[in-house]
Amino acid sequence: MVRLWTRALIPVRLRRAARGWFDSRYISRADHRQDIKDALWAVQTLGREVTALRAEVETLQRKVAGTGPDQAQVKRWDDAHRLAQETAVAMDQVLQNEVLLWQAVERLPGGAAPASAPVSASAPAGAGRAVERLPAIVARAGGHLPGSDGSAA
Repeated sequence: MVRLWTRALIPVRLRRAARGWFDSRYISRADHRQDIKDALWAVQTLGREVTALRAEVETLQRKVAGTGPDQAQVKRWDDAHRLAQETAVAMDQVLQNEVLLWQAVERLPGGAAPASAPVSASAPAGAGRAVERLPAIVARAGGHLPGSDGSAA
């Protein structure tokens, strides 16, 4: 770039004002170079951090891929699941038998309980008398409760 300088007499105050204006609007080459060096240093630092984080992520992924429940734990979970299902089926059968029992009690003639017999809050009316007559009910049913074979009464 070719510089052409002409000498002219410019008052000192005007020169200072012009230099101040240019200095405030523009950055010097030295400052610009320093800013570029700082930015380059920040980029390199971030690059090193990203590389370190990628290595850590890969290490953690390898650890996670290698873990899992062992066979003994899986066997215990399967056994617990099987037992829970069997318990649910058995409990369902017990509740069905209880319903059948109370239906049989309600069908008895004179199913009302005497006033002196203690009756639980959850039992239907006539439960006290039915409990007293339970052996007779079972004997009439041929030794088993009605519907205990899985059929509805």
